Amino acid sequence: MARAFLFVLDSFGIGGAADAERYGDAGADTFGHIVKACADGRADRQGLRSGPLAVPNMMSLGLGLAARTATGLGIDAPLVASAFHGAAQEVSSGKDTPSGHWEIAGLPVRFDWGYFPDTVPAFPAELTDAIVREGKLPGILGNCHAPGTAIIERLGEEHIRTGKPICYTSVDSVLQIAAHETHFGLERLYELCLTVRRLVDPLKIGRVIARPFVGETPATFQRTHNRRDYAVPPPEPTLLDRLTGRGSKVIAVGKIGDIFAHRGISEVRKAGGNMAMFDKALGAVDDARDGDLVFANFVDFDTEFGHRRDVAGYAAALEAFDRRLPEALSRIGPGDLLILTADHGNDPTWPGTDHTRERVPVIGIGPGLKGGDIGLRPTFADIGETVADHLGLATGRHGTSFLATIGGHA
Repeated sequence: MARAFLFVLDSFGIGGAADAERYGDAGADTFGHIVKACADGRADRQGLRSGPLAVPNMMSLGLGLAARTATGLGIDAPLVASAFHGAAQEVSSGKDTPSGHWEIAGLPVRFDWGYFPDTVPAFPAELTDAIVREGKLPGILGNCHAPGTAIIERLGEEHIRTGKPICYTSVDSVLQIAAHETHFGLERLYELCLTVRRLVDPLKIGRVIARPFVGETPATFQRTHNRRDYAVPPPEPTLLDRLTGRGSKVIAVGKIGDIFAHRGISEVRKAGGNMAMFDKALGAVDDARDGDLVFANFVDFDTEFGHRRDVAGYAAALEAFDRRLPEALSRIGPGDLLILTADHGNDPTWPGTDHTRERVPVIGIGPGLKGGDIGLRPTFADIGETVADHLGLATGRHGTSFLATIGGHA
């Protein structure tokens, strides 16, 4: 029985990107800097966590060795049988979610996304006018680069009073729209995002994101888990298309379906928060059959801790994930392949609030395989091609399988 499980720890980079300087991220290292902060006592928080970072299960799969591959600095730890470890360098343009995930799924992004300038206003006047006109709105608020939680705190009350949605962007190729779930309406927000998705297509904007929130005052405003991403469809078939095209099932956990514009997806399972998402992932593992792929994204690392530059929160989230990892490992048997990786970095010690260009870990296990060191992979697409190889697909256009390196079939 051949099944595959891809777990993406959203933003869990391990530093060392060869082109980090181009992005202003030379020296960024999400994992390494969290480890150091924990060791120095700078990630202690009463009632949450304290002391050195404790992720023994990921270390037993080779996380510390993967970090050494990425940066030259790592941590030795005993490995479990059949574990493999390495790092991967992104070749896609940008350091955003779609680029990272598409490349993981065997399709590097070779074109340049469109971006909005860090000015006020950030959006072209003709786009703003079209949003207001076609969305039947009294106007918009924001129209700038901003962290999501901060702009909701600043403009949430005005939004409720005026009915104007909060529109903002970042260094990513994205236009985000925040609106109150009840005062504005959740379905109305989704419909607006669909309209805006069409309007920004000529600008090559990667995603329009619905950011619903609740509460009545800045102190009580809170984003909900009803976020929805409206992404550009991949320009070529991905691993997901290749699998569903031959009749296999792709179970998407978390925002994976949104990232791929729901193309090549058999089923979507969502939940709020990493631990609820882990429950969904375990259920998908139980339900997967021969030839199937479970593709899961754990977004809290990025949205709740990376962007908020919350080192203690990020460390605690890693430890919580690691504590549950044995539940997944207990479900993996001969013929299965589990890979843990990331789509980009988001170093919580780094200036600003945006993603960081980093290499990512490629660690995992295939019971019955010899495992070992897969080295530095020149593209995330090697991950997708390895999964394709494992599940018996023909070789794709991008990436090179490392399955033979870890003892699988050539």
